[in-house]
Amino acid sequence: MDEEHNNELPAPPEFRYKLLKIMTLTLLFLAIFFGLSFTGLEATSSSEFCSSCHEMKPQYYTWKASSHSEVDCVSCHVTPGIENYTKAKRNVLVEIYKNQTDTFTAPIKMPTIIPDKACETCHNISARDVTPSGDIIIPHDKHKTEGIECVQCHSGTAHGKISDRKVTYKSDYGKWNEKVGTSLMSDKKFTSPQMSTCMECHEARNAPMECKACHESSMVPKDHKNETFKAGGHGRIQPSELETCEKCHSYMSSEKYDLFKKDATYTSFLKKEDNTESTNVTVSQYAKTNTFCKDCHGTRPENHNIASFMTEHGRQSKETQKCFTCHENRNTSSSPVTKVQCASCHPSSHKEDKWKSKHPVNIAENQKYDKTCLRCHVEKTCNRCHKTK
Repeated sequence: MDEEHNNELPAPPEFRYKLLKIMTLTLLFLAIFFGLSFTGLEATSSSEFCSSCHEMKPQYYTWKASSHSEVDCVSCHVTPGIENYTKAKRNVLVEIYKNQTDTFTAPIKMPTIIPDKACETCHNISARDVTPSGDIIIPHDKHKTEGIECVQCHSGTAHGKISDRKVTYKSDYGKWNEKVGTSLMSDKKFTSPQMSTCMECHEARNAPMECKACHESSMVPKDHKNETFKAGGHGRIQPSELETCEKCHSYMSSEKYDLFKKDATYTSFLKKEDNTESTNVTVSQYAKTNTFCKDCHGTRPENHNIASFMTEHGRQSKETQKCFTCHENRNTSSSPVTKVQCASCHPSSHKEDKWKSKHPVNIAENQKYDKTCLRCHVEKTCNRCHKTK
């Protein structure tokens, strides 16, 4: 008994102190955890709590300016269910640690997409047939049956795709305020589903591409039905109106083009002042590039077939700009409609300084027009101004 009793020696004071310290810290952590889970539950679920971290400023101010500003962050970003809700609360501690140690990743992006369940707590997909104004047909139930998720079309609803627009880096946090958030959310091409999104998806999945697949009517604007508009009035539109034409006619071209390509959003965001640049595309340039227009303008006009056209066309045309709808003025570029240019018959290089040095064949400085020129040039054309020696 004495020998067995002697083997059970009391623990050293240092060990008892460490054990007591671990137990105390454990109890303190549990108290904080359960306090956060119960008394702090409401506070950590609010959108204002999310905005308390400076790295969340872009998300907070865009959400505040969005159509979902009355919906708390957790309603969308936490999947419904007790288990998911509890997991989200545990992650709060992790995010606080990252914030305090400056170990968070920027720009912030969602690790997983927002599930349809989050949207369906407010939206009845089975009964939602039409969304925007006008005659657009959006059968949400059919899209859901095909496996199309809500965020595939509505990814910019709450935040305007700011991470993709490159305006949420750490160096940008100081620029963010309510005004910036409202400004970036005012551009509907980042907040609302665009026709390009629909068309790209339909093309990839071999879905219907016809106008009637998404529109109840033929969508022909009233001014397009005017006979004057059809007869040539549409050529008098202003360059500033071309982007409106693009909304429909860009999808009617069989060839791709990037006439209206703009600088990325972040380039204007990084500037101190907001300089909105207008497009430099001309009406004739557009008509020669979009095949929907080119198919018509590429047809040789009737008056070009008259025998006297070659010699009289300079007097016939009172509006020379009409010629440039199909033709180019000089050999600096090639028209997609025709290779015939003004410079084909009227070489402007003769009027330029040192044109002889640009001539493809070496000629003497004092060279004059003679029959040797006709080895390449057309005599009838040259003789309109020159006399052969």
